Amino acid sequence: MKIIVLNKSLKEGHIDKIRKTAERIGAEVFFGKDESEIPAEFSSADVLYGFGMETAKKSKDLKWLCVPSAGVDYLMKPGCFANEECLLTNSSGAYGVTIAEHMIAVSLMMMRNMTVIHEESLRGEWGSPRPQRSLKDCRITVLGTGDIGRAFAKRARAFEPAAVTGVSRSGICDDPSFDKVLKISELDGILPGTDLLAMSLPDTPETRNVLSAERLALLPEGSYVVNVGRGSAIDETALAVFLESGHLAGAALDVFHTEPLPKDSPLWKIKNLLITPHVAGNLTLDHTLDKNVDMFLEDLENYAEGLPLKHLVDRNKGY
Repeated sequence: MKIIVLNKSLKEGHIDKIRKTAERIGAEVFFGKDESEIPAEFSSADVLYGFGMETAKKSKDLKWLCVPSAGVDYLMKPGCFANEECLLTNSSGAYGVTIAEHMIAVSLMMMRNMTVIHEESLRGEWGSPRPQRSLKDCRITVLGTGDIGRAFAKRARAFEPAAVTGVSRSGICDDPSFDKVLKISELDGILPGTDLLAMSLPDTPETRNVLSAERLALLPEGSYVVNVGRGSAIDETALAVFLESGHLAGAALDVFHTEPLPKDSPLWKIKNLLITPHVAGNLTLDHTLDKNVDMFLEDLENYAEGLPLKHLVDRNKGY
């Protein structure tokens, strides 16, 4: 078995761990920064861990692609795999901690007017107290109850909210952090009682534009929106209207329809919109990187033994 590892974020400890596992299962492994470095002798590798889209598109020998990302929408298009039987796993489950902390951070920044206070401090101004909101007694709706949604709900629960309601396709989640979990078909009924809408949805045909103009109108005046899933889930034009009118007190977006967000996008100029450049996740937190590698190695052991892969993507669902 030959394995290609393309992950710029790996540290020596991770490389050593992967190398030892490869030796134990009798595999050869190549470590590189990107696909241009792959040597000829690994052109027919069985396994690739990393962002190897061009290799997957060209190699009929590739049997398993493990991507370090949670989202795999970019691999759901026709022609992404030369070998249509190639297994695809992702790293959903590694990003809950880092993204949930980001969600808590931006929620507090908006609700406590920290963005305004920071701007004043940069101008050398000693500002005055401003009206603030609290996560305590806040009615929180979590749209998407996967690893990220559950991790956020667990942390939000510590702030003593009035309620934490989960919304998912199935309406089933036994995580005790949620007071209840509803089906996506029940979303319209919960939005009028939502102070903070936290979104962590993958990009699928069912999730695109799920937060439409009609649903934005259902949110109560003074509510907040946080989106760390995929930009396709929100009607950005409608969101801008609801923010500028003051109907929404604020929104924090880490993801957008087009990334990077174009310099001429009107979103940049909306004062109550907190923009971050898709940095909620990534492999910048040690915990995330460690877990990412461990998940790959867990499935590498399974693959070597002919067992089902634990983190296999359901291509019909898109996640």
